[in-house]
Amino acid sequence: MNALPSQTRPPLDAELAGKYKALHEYVQGLGSAITAFSGGVDSSLVAFLSHRVLGDRALAVTSASASLNRDDLALTRRLAAEWGMAHRVIETAELDNPDYRANPVNRCYFCKTSLYTELASVAGEFGEGVILNGTNLDDLQDHRPGLIAAAEHQVRSPLADCAFTKAEVRALARHLGLPNADKPQAACLSSRVPYGISISVPILEQIDKAEKFLRTLGLAQLRVRHHGTVARIEVPLDDLPKLLEHRESIDRELRALGYRYVTVDLRGFRSGSLNDGLID
Repeated sequence: MNALPSQTRPPLDAELAGKYKALHEYVQGLGSAITAFSGGVDSSLVAFLSHRVLGDRALAVTSASASLNRDDLALTRRLAAEWGMAHRVIETAELDNPDYRANPVNRCYFCKTSLYTELASVAGEFGEGVILNGTNLDDLQDHRPGLIAAAEHQVRSPLADCAFTKAEVRALARHLGLPNADKPQAACLSSRVPYGISISVPILEQIDKAEKFLRTLGLAQLRVRHHGTVARIEVPLDDLPKLLEHRESIDRELRALGYRYVTVDLRGFRSGSLNDGLID
């Protein structure tokens, strides 16, 4: 995942160039920053730019809790090394919280509260650095209880504050040569479990292994929704033929992981599909 050579990177249009300038100035004015870095393109852009602008006054922090898939954890380490960026891996304790394990509709609030509490401690060690996340403008339209936790902990969202949409985040990431500019969205593994079904480390590991196997088949954008003994696979409709081409091995591998039934969602991939009915 090496960065693109600068001469092959797509240029920015005038509007996006203006937003990039505003984002650069925003970060420059922070003094020091701690970025919650998950490996997704949004937090990667914030971490990368903070490192570029603030140098040794910037730190990226990744939680290695069971809700982050292991491939993304490895990606954060690889990117940090590639960029020469200060990076710390911690392990947050959201799974010790019975409110989180119960998996209510505001589960994300308890997760982010755990994360931002730990980051506040790190920020204190780091000279009271400002805590940043990768929230973009589009995220504000979704069911995001974690935004309440961010507000409670004075976490700042440079991308949303500078009016970056998801498409603009990707465009700027391509321009800057970030190798994960087109990385599919990958919400935490707990988002695969319907609200009200308790979350545990074995369930998260089961989901992680199932999705990792599907990625070995060349499927990039996907979810394995965990319905007890049923695995409900979501892929974009264009990928259904590829999925069905491997149906026997998929059925065999996921059954070996403990699923009794392996199903395919005929509506295709839908980010946040378990939030259906929560937002009008």
